[in-house]
Amino acid sequence: MTSAPADEVYRRRTARVLLVDDSDRVLLFRWPRVAGEPEAGHCWITPGGGVEEGETLSGAAVRELREETGLVVAPDDLGPRVALTSGHADLGWARGLFRDDFFLLRTAAYAIDTAGFTPIEREHVGAHRWWTLEELASAGEPVYPLMLAELLTGLLAGHAPSEPVRLPWHH
Repeated sequence: MTSAPADEVYRRRTARVLLVDDSDRVLLFRWPRVAGEPEAGHCWITPGGGVEEGETLSGAAVRELREETGLVVAPDDLGPRVALTSGHADLGWARGLFRDDFFLLRTAAYAIDTAGFTPIEREHVGAHRWWTLEELASAGEPVYPLMLAELLTGLLAGHAPSEPVRLPWHH
């Protein structure tokens, strides 16, 4: 894991949250790896989504968290970004350079409320669950961002990076 480079021009930027409960479990959603191609398998991703025009990264992260989990927090509750990943992708609906920025948020365990899902999320999210670090290390399907277990191990031990950690790209 290395430090993040200067900002570049991105086709799509997302703000994501590493939502960790009081038992040190992280919340992930199960998505198809390729939309419309179930034979391509599934992966597990963190809550989060696209940054809208005029929106800050932390503002987008808390909006997405509210929509996808029902948890309402303020942008200042997130603290600094802890990681990022970027790279080229062709998702069919968008092609180019993508970047995901990650915030860490600790919370008490609670029942996830997906009532705020978009139609696409309702169609594609197959499940959600809280994962322990041990479960992440032995997951039978890909978990994104790559190296999530390693990142969380350090963060949960109190090792906060001075700047966002660059994680490997996954596409």
